[in-house]
Amino acid sequence: MVTMNSDKAAAKRKPEANNGGCTGVTNEEPVSIQPTTSTEESPNHLLYKKMEKIVERMQDEVTGVPVRTVKSFMSKIPSVFTGSDLIMWMMKNLDVEDQQEALHLAHLMAAHGYFFPIDDHMLTVKNDNTFYRFQTPYFWPSNCWEPENTDYAVYLCKRTMQNKTRLELADYEAENLARLQKMFSRKWEFIFMQAEAQSKVDKKRDKLERKVLDSQERAFWDVHRPMPGCVNTTEIDIKKACQMNKPIHGVKNLHVVPSRISPSTSGIPPKNTVEQLKKQISILRTRLDRRNIKLSKAAESFVAYCEQYLEYDSFFVAPEYPNPWISDSPDLWEQEKLAKDISVRRVKRWAFNLQELLQDPVGREHFIRFLDKEFSGENLRFWEAVQELKALPQSQVQGRAKEIWAEFLAPDAGCPINVDARSYELTKKNMEVLDRWSFDCAAAHVYHLMKSDSYSRYLRSEMYKEFLNGSKKKTSVKGIRSIVSFSARKDNVT
Repeated sequence: MVTMNSDKAAAKRKPEANNGGCTGVTNEEPVSIQPTTSTEESPNHLLYKKMEKIVERMQDEVTGVPVRTVKSFMSKIPSVFTGSDLIMWMMKNLDVEDQQEALHLAHLMAAHGYFFPIDDHMLTVKNDNTFYRFQTPYFWPSNCWEPENTDYAVYLCKRTMQNKTRLELADYEAENLARLQKMFSRKWEFIFMQAEAQSKVDKKRDKLERKVLDSQERAFWDVHRPMPGCVNTTEIDIKKACQMNKPIHGVKNLHVVPSRISPSTSGIPPKNTVEQLKKQISILRTRLDRRNIKLSKAAESFVAYCEQYLEYDSFFVAPEYPNPWISDSPDLWEQEKLAKDISVRRVKRWAFNLQELLQDPVGREHFIRFLDKEFSGENLRFWEAVQELKALPQSQVQGRAKEIWAEFLAPDAGCPINVDARSYELTKKNMEVLDRWSFDCAAAHVYHLMKSDSYSRYLRSEMYKEFLNGSKKKTSVKGIRSIVSFSARKDNVT
């Protein structure tokens, strides 16, 4: 299950305000109004409270929506209610007369995650026999705690460990998992261990209880990480956020008297006691400690990118070859001739992405040898031919395009490539009016195949591992030789 940090758990809900007014105040001294230490930082907190009162009425055992366990052919579906029962209850118990209005209100409450369909990621309500389930109050949005990408990565990783049809990842979740695995590559082992531990705890629970908890956790992430095309209700409206941060005019001169609250007429602010001043200081310190700027996903990916390429930044780590413009050493330009002495970190860089591998001449040659072993080297040759076509003079484009078609895509091609029917038909249509972009669709499809299939198998292959281990041995031997030669020169000097 998703767990809450201690500082987030402390900021769950603000206690209800005292409705007694000022009648209980007997001290004649003015008491200054302190700024509220609002734990509900979301400007939608009043809206949440109204919806949660309705949900609490819905969950009443006597007058609420009928919740039951449905028996299917092979299993039981616990704690569910139908959409028609929900709409009927809203029209009966709320000030709603129109069925469309009740359905709209149900849509809004479902979008905030208070109830959800058990078999769909779309948080909507249908007026039929579709089954829905109430969300546990722990996951209500009024708790005002924002999950992090690491929590989402643990959840998706745990879902992959549970081989059940109802817990299979959707397409967008699988893409998010791959993106998170790339982002947290350095600490993915820790995330995997945490997901494995949570999965073991879940297996010890009762079967029906586990069904309910899995669906509630999935609905929580459907709210905070919605599927493409759905509205994200956790985003704060910028207008409400600006209004929330505006100071209230005249609060500084307000004071409380036994009968009324009125501004000070003397123009001199009332004297505060030592306890009140200490309380104000503690409030201001908490405001300083709280970070008001939330890092966006772009900033997180930028930080991950900088951490990944830190080893290759010349400002932080000494470069492998000295700068030829400073040291007059041509090693940087002649490194391709020294292919046998490739460093380890250069080979490790090939595993970052396919683009890094193809940019390195040695890596490209090594990769194309692997593709030839797999009988798919024509894919890389076709993609490179398309890239070269874009840089040719206009007078040579048509002739080269016909050659590419005849070599890779024609019915009697010498090196036929495997493309889908859509890409082939579109490329065939583009051949009627030849230009340098006629093969873009087919090239994109081939590059995707290499990136998702051939490249991943290359990184797992013994060919790459042996090359990487050989570079490590050469680097270590080279380091030992440099130490020996340095000590020998030192002995000669002495």
